[in-house]
Amino acid sequence: MAKKALCVGINDYPYLGNDLRGCVNDANEWASLLINHYDFPVPDVHVILDSQATKANVISALKNLLAGASSGDVLVYTNSSHGSYEVSTDSDEKYDELICPFDIDSNQIVDDELRELFSGIPRGVRMTVILDNCFSGTGTKLPILDLRPRFLPPSVRGKPELLNPFLARPSSSGTLSEEDMNEILLSGCKDVEFSYDGNFGGTFHGALTYQALEVIRQAKYRISYEQLHRRVNLRLRKANINQHPQLEGKLTFKKAQIFN
Repeated sequence: MAKKALCVGINDYPYLGNDLRGCVNDANEWASLLINHYDFPVPDVHVILDSQATKANVISALKNLLAGASSGDVLVYTNSSHGSYEVSTDSDEKYDELICPFDIDSNQIVDDELRELFSGIPRGVRMTVILDNCFSGTGTKLPILDLRPRFLPPSVRGKPELLNPFLARPSSSGTLSEEDMNEILLSGCKDVEFSYDGNFGGTFHGALTYQALEVIRQAKYRISYEQLHRRVNLRLRKANINQHPQLEGKLTFKKAQIFN
């Protein structure tokens, strides 16, 4: 059984001036957790940060993560960065979700590209995807904790915006039912919300990542995805952060222990 991970964190967006502060910490913390508490071998945990996290490098690293995977393997992909959306070319009422790589001025990672990659995951492979960003949202920056949304409006990239993008947004799994998904996905928030980046406990992190790491530690590293999701949402509510992470995937996977 192989255990492999890819952890991506991008704070620096020099071409746009919309920098974040907690994404690099997120990636390093996820990598450390997997190595120190879930027996992921150090050579098999790949961390890509800032200028190294171009679209080409991230896609190449994802392909390497999935290459040769077989039943019983445990794979993890975490991404902390800006997200955005782009009006779809096949309909003016839908849009594509984007992960914003370092070179977002000329490239983007479209949700369909990830779906195509994940569709080839062999049966029996445990693939966990954690996306600590958002693809649309409404509202304003909260005054507490110096929070920033992990979202780049299309206008920042010189692209058209939809008046109410969340009304046109498909589910993260698109037309695929959760029981047909090859991976389990923990994402930062609901369609109409932002995923926040801020100062938590004296260090900058994504709200999802910070609370998830705290829950995992308190559970002494034995917790199901379902329990993790529920407890993270509870902690965010108690912290008065209007952000509700979402969990998608097979029911049996949701009830399984994380990263095993």
